[in-house]
Amino acid sequence: MARGSQTRQRIMDVAQEAVLDKGFDATSIDEIVANAEITKSGFFYHFRDKNALARALIERHIEIEDALFDDLFERARELSDDPLQQLLIGLKLLAELLSDIPGGHPGCIVATAAYQDRLFDNEVREANRRAVLGWRSRFRDMLETVQQTYPMNEQVSLDHLADMFSVVIEGGLVMARAVNDPRLTEQQVLLLRSYLNLLFSPASRSN
Repeated sequence: MARGSQTRQRIMDVAQEAVLDKGFDATSIDEIVANAEITKSGFFYHFRDKNALARALIERHIEIEDALFDDLFERARELSDDPLQQLLIGLKLLAELLSDIPGGHPGCIVATAAYQDRLFDNEVREANRRAVLGWRSRFRDMLETVQQTYPMNEQVSLDHLADMFSVVIEGGLVMARAVNDPRLTEQQVLLLRSYLNLLFSPASRSN
């Protein structure tokens, strides 16, 4: 990696740790510069302001999350040809991943930016919106595939159901931090998994 790219990544790593700990508003450029051990002109070489930094953090988050979900559900597809089982296996793998993070998941840049969106310009808000809608699109596609083989036992909107993934995971991260229980997000993902199994499983229709 070129020196300039390494510096840019270091700035983003330092900024992300601080933002997840105390929010964008309480994270100053001076603090980032000091912790990244660069000059202020070095910061502004890579980012014109905090809006540019926030947008870069969100875009990197999207790339990382996309790669993570691609990997989890590709592993699920290798383990089963059945679309419902692929979805359930993928969520189980996600729960296991969350449980293996020492001290719990540090939080989500997208959620943090949403809480403080008054700080940002329209480009940052649009990047954040794209991140959230990307989750909706990903999980809606998976749910549509499941529904082709397993009709739902109770009719619900696929968009709303796809949004439930974000609500459960992001809400789980907030609650886990609020009550200092790192396992809470994992437990919520497993509850979502159980609900989807009940919603689509043919066995549930006979009860």
